[in-house]
Amino acid sequence: MSRYTPMPSENFGGLPEEYSRYEISRAVIFPVPLERTLTASRGTHNGPAAILAASHHMELYDEELQIEPYKEIGIHTLPPIDTNDGSLDEVITELFTAECGLLDDEKFPVALGGERSITPPLVTAMAKKFKNLSVLQLDAHTNLRNEYQGNPSSHACAMRRVVEVCPAVQVGIRSVSLEEAQAIPHLRTKVYWAKDIARMPTKSWIAKVLGDLSANVYLTIDLDGFDPSVMPATGSPEPGGLDWYQVTSLLRAVASHKKIVGMDVAGLLPQPGDQASDLLAARLVYKCLGYIFCQG
Repeated sequence: MSRYTPMPSENFGGLPEEYSRYEISRAVIFPVPLERTLTASRGTHNGPAAILAASHHMELYDEELQIEPYKEIGIHTLPPIDTNDGSLDEVITELFTAECGLLDDEKFPVALGGERSITPPLVTAMAKKFKNLSVLQLDAHTNLRNEYQGNPSSHACAMRRVVEVCPAVQVGIRSVSLEEAQAIPHLRTKVYWAKDIARMPTKSWIAKVLGDLSANVYLTIDLDGFDPSVMPATGSPEPGGLDWYQVTSLLRAVASHKKIVGMDVAGLLPQPGDQASDLLAARLVYKCLGYIFCQG
């Protein structure tokens, strides 16, 4: 009878154990299928599983970096956190505690959402460990309401809670409420509107973003930051978004000039027959890890 080593069914990239054990891995994938406060299209709780499944179908050689990044990094995947039991506040506390634990173990956390409301507790944990921290948000929406439908922990308030912890730079924004527009000048945030980015040379606006970020950067990506022609599988698509090379050029530059200390990717709403969106999300995570750990 032949003997073989089965691949782990849910780990990122389907990596063999020698490159995915927790003890040797520098990066840890942290699935958070949270969906408690969405009011439009629902289904982002399926996003983390879709990203992990799609990651098994991507090439692990990066043609840009000309290496297989996972061999340099080690990427472990945790089981999904249970986001159904308990109140939203209890889940938020659990996320904070889990992120602190990963940081105590000197891991680079990569949370996969789920909805945008995962971000504030993760940033709060980061701020306990890293001084001079700022948050780089790629998103269609500012998410700067003080509360939404009576809930200050709503996805629509996520970045309002973040800027209470540390400054933010928001890139690709093209959807904002009157309340948020009036609040922006008084908040610790700099907004790069998609309409302005579209009219500027890529190197020019990226240089400005770099100038607004601090030495330590937490990266939070809502996939609706991409244009719907590139990423249609989101709960709140908005026209006029960023393309693949605008996003990856920004991320490579930030990873080259700043210390990215953790990240989350949220907002994937998997659609039947649309494997391209799932694969984009998985490839984006892998690209980010390659930029962060394997440049220079």
